[in-house]
Amino acid sequence: MPYLFTSESVSEGHPDKIADQISDALIDNFLAWDPDSRVAIETLVTTGQVVLAGEVKSNTYLDVQKITRSVIERIGYTKSAYMFEANSCGILSAIHEQSADINQGVDRKEKQDQGAGDQGIMFGYANKETDNLMPLALDLSHKLLYELALLRRENKEISYLRPDAKAQVTIAYNDDHTPLHIDTIVISTQHDDFDTETAMLAQIKKDIIEILIPRIKSQLKPALQDLFNNDITYHINPTGKFVIGGPHGDTGLTGRKIIVDTYGGKGGHGGGAFSGKDPSKVDRSAAYAARHIAKNLVAAGVADEILVQLSYAIGVKDPMGIYVNTYGKSNVGITDGEIANKIKSLFDLTPYGIETRLKLRNPIYTETAAYGHMGRDPRIVTKTFENTIGETKSIEVELFTWEKLDYIEQVQEAFEI
Repeated sequence: MPYLFTSESVSEGHPDKIADQISDALIDNFLAWDPDSRVAIETLVTTGQVVLAGEVKSNTYLDVQKITRSVIERIGYTKSAYMFEANSCGILSAIHEQSADINQGVDRKEKQDQGAGDQGIMFGYANKETDNLMPLALDLSHKLLYELALLRRENKEISYLRPDAKAQVTIAYNDDHTPLHIDTIVISTQHDDFDTETAMLAQIKKDIIEILIPRIKSQLKPALQDLFNNDITYHINPTGKFVIGGPHGDTGLTGRKIIVDTYGGKGGHGGGAFSGKDPSKVDRSAAYAARHIAKNLVAAGVADEILVQLSYAIGVKDPMGIYVNTYGKSNVGITDGEIANKIKSLFDLTPYGIETRLKLRNPIYTETAAYGHMGRDPRIVTKTFENTIGETKSIEVELFTWEKLDYIEQVQEAFEI
């Protein structure tokens, strides 16, 4: 019997995502000036206020207020009417030095002997629903909000949008897990005030269906365009008025959107957040490594769908275990346990091995903090940073290295594909 599956995303202006972006901007600035920095920073945002807290071990000092305000301004909180504005919000910093007890479990005389920054379990997932080997419902949810933010910044076809927004996509699947059609699309977007609520709801729904949806469809392959039929149920701002939003409408915290950040409810999640953590924290780096493994195995033809779990103990460099689930969709004549053993021989999964292979000691994290950490396009960019005495540094970095399909040949050779 056909079934429904739903995933959601939130915009860069959502309070939790503002917090993630501030935390990761601080990570990038620490790594730009001291690549060996150890950082764990949490951010809280609410009406007119930002609170920064966490632990840092670094040889550099940052103007955290200036960095925080630049993030808020870039997102689009630039008007006093939002009750949270880049130049006027209060910023309280309670960042202090990292615990020596934690640091002794990570740092080693030889970097390759570096231990995991914490215990935990991390998951990577990939399937063949999309070109980027991501779950379709989440991929569409991200695309809807990314495009809505572009429309807001263009301020032409739609001129009333404010930064906060959420989207949700429900897809109907056949018994063989093939997408049949999009069943429901939910979009709630913050907006300027209208004269009447009736006119507001009609205008927003019309613009979403007639402007946003066609822009999304134009980006998709014909097979995915066909999923958009005339029977889709749309819930556009279903509660009605959404003028009060952002941190004024809802307090935001770093790390509260971990399913949005990963696979939208498909696969698995170990529970650890990513943003605000330097790559010695395997919550982040090993989750990227697991995605890199899963994506390359699916792309190489090992399976049409795969889940990879890694587990670590604090201060120990080698993973406690590697688990694989191919959901009965393996294309090789060996068990999932045997696939896991081959992964161990193909990929260095020590914290130092992951950091070096995926180039994670570079300032690459601001871009991850909205619209998902997985499924993004790897690319090389040049980023410029300024320190507290006015010096600037430009660094060429490679973003989303864990999305590269650079192990296909090694995987195919190992699995004799």
